[in-house]
Amino acid sequence: MENDSYSAHRTYLMADSKLLPSPGGDPVAVETLLQDVFGIVVDEAIRKGTSASEKVCEWKEPEELKQLLDLELQSQGESQEQILERCRAVIRYSVKTGHPRFFNQLFSGLDPHSLAGRIITESLNTSPYTYEIAPVFVLMEEEVLKKLRALVGWSSGDGVFCPGGSISNMYAINLARYQRYPDCKQRGLRALPPLALFTSKECHYSINKGAAFLGLGTDSVRVVKADERGKMIPEDLERQISLAEAEGAVPFLVSATSGTTVLGAFDPLDAIADVCQRHGLWLHVDAAWGGSVLLSQTHRHLLDGIQRADSVAWNPHKLLAAGLQCSALLLQDTSNLLKRCHGFQASYLFQQDKFYDVALDTGDKVVQCGRRVDCLKLWLMWKAQGGQGLEQRIDQAFALARYLVEEIKKREGFELVMEVAPVLKERMVKEGSMMIGYQPHGTHGNFFRMVVANPTLTCADIDFLLNELERLGQDL
Repeated sequence: MENDSYSAHRTYLMADSKLLPSPGGDPVAVETLLQDVFGIVVDEAIRKGTSASEKVCEWKEPEELKQLLDLELQSQGESQEQILERCRAVIRYSVKTGHPRFFNQLFSGLDPHSLAGRIITESLNTSPYTYEIAPVFVLMEEEVLKKLRALVGWSSGDGVFCPGGSISNMYAINLARYQRYPDCKQRGLRALPPLALFTSKECHYSINKGAAFLGLGTDSVRVVKADERGKMIPEDLERQISLAEAEGAVPFLVSATSGTTVLGAFDPLDAIADVCQRHGLWLHVDAAWGGSVLLSQTHRHLLDGIQRADSVAWNPHKLLAAGLQCSALLLQDTSNLLKRCHGFQASYLFQQDKFYDVALDTGDKVVQCGRRVDCLKLWLMWKAQGGQGLEQRIDQAFALARYLVEEIKKREGFELVMEVAPVLKERMVKEGSMMIGYQPHGTHGNFFRMVVANPTLTCADIDFLLNELERLGQDL
């Protein structure tokens, strides 16, 4: 006999003519649920999650957290009240990355316009591989990529949004390999001699991961020395290229970094580009962290020479606080290299006899089929803030970083933090007062990697950080 709760819902007809409850349910009930959920999001994730008077996290040990969340999936559904409570619990026990005291990752902050874009994106639930199912976003993505390319210094080119900077870096390696050895698309590694790519010891670990994933092997990654500030040394790049050639390898790519993950160093791009030009090598710039500095007239000199690159990875979800994920791969190429390298012209998606310009079907440029819309959050934020507003964010981050350095110089004993970072990290997380990442580097022990990116940060937050470190470590 049909359950009374089912009878209140609309039904739809399946192929076997059995009546089943509609997944959409009662439109009024659906709207009420979503309004209640949005209310919880605004209250818990936005209002409390960005308030300095609230905790960054409500720390629980794994076994206790499993019990609190009741993670096991059951055969019977739950009431709306239970579902709403579960939504609250998910937010309550999650880390609030929009909190002004969250310094743990290279992403932080919560931009309301970007969040609005993410909500719209999720609600529309489309994939921008063809114009017919994502007309707005196909056009929008190209306009946003065009703007980013212009900031790099290119009047033309190509690009795509990728699921993270690591994938952007892997795309660059694959494109550089294909450009030199196009037969590898069909013949694979059999078409290749031993290859060598070059990057500094401060590079992101995705370069090594990419070499392994693409079948080149991590032995193909030649590590170039960096100076004491973490910048690649061009003279050692020349030396490593000569060594690779002497060993019978074929150099094909150099990956420079603008904003290294640990020290935030900017490689000398012009000098590196000179080396690449002499040897005929593809120059990729991993500017996932530092690319947004191009918006600042004051600080963009740190990326001088980036216009000479063949490809650039840039993550606006980091320094611009566009929200995860927003990662662009930009190319100077105008020969449709992305599509030639990755395309396979699936006939059920990329028919050539469509009633509109099929050049708008950009999905064959990428390895993925289904792909998230990642342009709207950045576009909407840019529309609201303007280029000038985003430039102010970058300049403010630099100003706060300088303020932090000057304040540290005034306080004795902060070098000792390097030896007690794990203890202080545990204390701050369990109290929920703030969150900072730490790690060793070279001959140095553990130290705190301070990330200044949240656009709502103030000098008062920096002062709190230093005072809290002193308080947490007063007995050490």
